[in-house]
Amino acid sequence: MQYLITIFEDESNYEGEAAAQADMWQKILQAHEALAGEMAEAGILRGGAGLKPSSTATSLIQRAGKMTLHDGPYTESKEQLGGFYLIEVEDLERAIDWAKRIPLAADGSIEIRATMD
Repeated sequence: MQYLITIFEDESNYEGEAAAQADMWQKILQAHEALAGEMAEAGILRGGAGLKPSSTATSLIQRAGKMTLHDGPYTESKEQLGGFYLIEVEDLERAIDWAKRIPLAADGSIEIRATMD
């Protein structure tokens, strides 16, 4: 079964030019590259990517049959969608095992959802 694992974090953890933030960003990227490599080696990785900041998002919103275009993410929240992995594993338990290994800079959340057949 395929599972989409989405990663939500406060992207302000990565903002700024301070050396500590740049170092943290590099460590997180390296950890993601290592995990993606392990997923690929295990033969379960079907796709994935990091996303540019939510300020680059464009949202289409439909209300009462009318579609409107908005700059930025649809919802405002402390956590933004930062990236995803698409994996194929036997069951939800295996997907959770892999998702627990996803690096986060600070507080955040990871959603695991099966794809439709």
